[in-house]
Amino acid sequence: MIAMIMAAGLGTRLKPWTLQHPKALVPVNGVPALQRLILKLKGEGFDHIVVNVHHFADQVKDFLAANDFGVRIDISDESERLLDTGGALVRALPMLIEDQPVLVHNVDIISNAPLASMVSAHLQAGSDVTLVTSDRDSSRRLLFDSEGVLKGWHNTVSGEYRPAGFMPQPDMTDQAFSGIYILNAAALRDMQEYAEEIGDEKFPVMDYFLSLRQGVTVRRLHCPDLRMIDIGKPEALAKASGFIME
Repeated sequence: MIAMIMAAGLGTRLKPWTLQHPKALVPVNGVPALQRLILKLKGEGFDHIVVNVHHFADQVKDFLAANDFGVRIDISDESERLLDTGGALVRALPMLIEDQPVLVHNVDIISNAPLASMVSAHLQAGSDVTLVTSDRDSSRRLLFDSEGVLKGWHNTVSGEYRPAGFMPQPDMTDQAFSGIYILNAAALRDMQEYAEEIGDEKFPVMDYFLSLRQGVTVRRLHCPDLRMIDIGKPEALAKASGFIME
């Protein structure tokens, strides 16, 4: 199985650590976040991992070179320009296109998500994209129809809906996105076409999902028992030790 770890971000919320280090290497109980995620993926059977780098890229490269995790690890280098989550996938496309789906995971997410079984569920559903969701509190909500197909996005604080003109229907369900998702090769190739159409290599992956591309089915995989913590915030990082031990 193949996975991509999104590890290129600036980590502005983790200053002062990220003034001298990449967010991916922030220690959680003494273990770098990137290492924790690689070991989780390996433990679930993933044998090919792509890691994108930008902020203090050399530190991440050196860390990966100095540690043999027993799986194939490729680096997608965005040193010259941070490409956001969608652009990162397009840049890494030559490393990702295989005859199997790709699981994408943010480096700053720690969870109890059963990643391998999620890939199996994605294959069974026959979706092009599967978004892992839960009922956790979040001001940003994804809205799905009765078939679990993505239809829109809502910011409950600002009241904004996306795409433009979208209004929820009574049978729709709103859930929080986890930062974990699975794509098949067709979706990855279509994402490349999307980048060409908008004329920019840099774009958020959620913009692509919410473009509701014809022929690309984006469904939810609801995980009612999902427990997760985003260590990208100092207050959450401080709680991470207890979260891991629970």
